[in-house]
Amino acid sequence: MKSLKKTRRIQIIMVAAVALAFSTALIGYAMRDGINFFRSPSEVLAAPPPPNEVFRIGGLVEAGSIIRGQSDTVIFRVTDGPASVEVRYRGILPDLFTENEGMVGTGRLVDGVFQASEILAKHDETYMPREVMEALKESGEWKGPDPQS
Repeated sequence: MKSLKKTRRIQIIMVAAVALAFSTALIGYAMRDGINFFRSPSEVLAAPPPPNEVFRIGGLVEAGSIIRGQSDTVIFRVTDGPASVEVRYRGILPDLFTENEGMVGTGRLVDGVFQASEILAKHDETYMPREVMEALKESGEWKGPDPQS
């Protein structure tokens, strides 16, 4: 009797382990395109990601860098102080998108130019995305109040 109970218990543990491994692999496979890492312009220039990697870049829109084309293509530079990266975006920009304001873009780096598929801008005059604020603090460019206070 003990042998049968022990065998059954081991079988249940093995089936549970296989099910756990399978579900972990399935979740990882489903999320492979949903995870976008954040990088500041300094990090992008120091270690450029491969052209097929989708990531987020954030910082301040450099003053005087916004160029609007004939169509809905917009070219501008995003900076974190010490470095800046050219961004190309085709589409309608958010209403609050302006120079010297925070932005976060999602896209790919192709030949040194960030090809954005999505641009997000701040939603009020005091908001700054956490990742952008941390990147600006690291570079010494942050001039706003500390959000923890």
